[in-house]
Amino acid sequence: MSGFDKVVSSYEEAMAGLEDNMTIIAGGFGLCGIPENLIKEIKRRGTKGLTIASNNAGIDGAGLGLLLEDKQIKKMIASYVGENALFEAQMMSGELEVELTPQGTLAEKMRAGGAGIPAFYTATGYGTPVGEGKEEREFDGRPYILEKAIRGDFSIAKAWKADRFGNLMFRKTARNFNPMAVTAGKIAVVEVEEIVAVGQLDPDEIHLPGIYVNRLIKGTFEKIIEQRTVRSA
Repeated sequence: MSGFDKVVSSYEEAMAGLEDNMTIIAGGFGLCGIPENLIKEIKRRGTKGLTIASNNAGIDGAGLGLLLEDKQIKKMIASYVGENALFEAQMMSGELEVELTPQGTLAEKMRAGGAGIPAFYTATGYGTPVGEGKEEREFDGRPYILEKAIRGDFSIAKAWKADRFGNLMFRKTARNFNPMAVTAGKIAVVEVEEIVAVGQLDPDEIHLPGIYVNRLIKGTFEKIIEQRTVRSA
């Protein structure tokens, strides 16, 4: 059993081997389903020059926004860049390179990377700045652009529950980009709320098999609400 056991005991061990100028694929959507403790470990390590592919860069002071504080991110491949003043400031000053990618395209770039598919055609972005400089082809009378898959040196993600072999279950909308992100990393690190013994998960309820996971760690999560709106008294 030990040869298939993916569980590590510390966040330092979970991110061992991360070096400057690497590419990281990160799951999450806003602050929902983000691997918050793995992000904090990257901040603690002070790794610089990172290229990160994720839906967005969190918010000021939370999520991937933490890595902007010490300018650890060199390039963001993202589909949404709002709600983060530091992100905007670094992008506008030229300190942060940003490659804007439609959400569906970004998800498919991750999925394709994990599936060993080097590139794919999509109609999304054709005729816009997103499609500039990209190969174009026509299928059944409709124009498409060629998008390359993406792979990372590391992928970081969060799941709800896992067994020790790394078989994963996600909870509701916290699934978002996480399954695709996991598959796209050469070293896939996943933090979860609960780890159970092998055999306790119903095979029909497993969302992603453990073959994609290299390291697994149990964490405690704050689950910050991105925008809290309450009724005035």
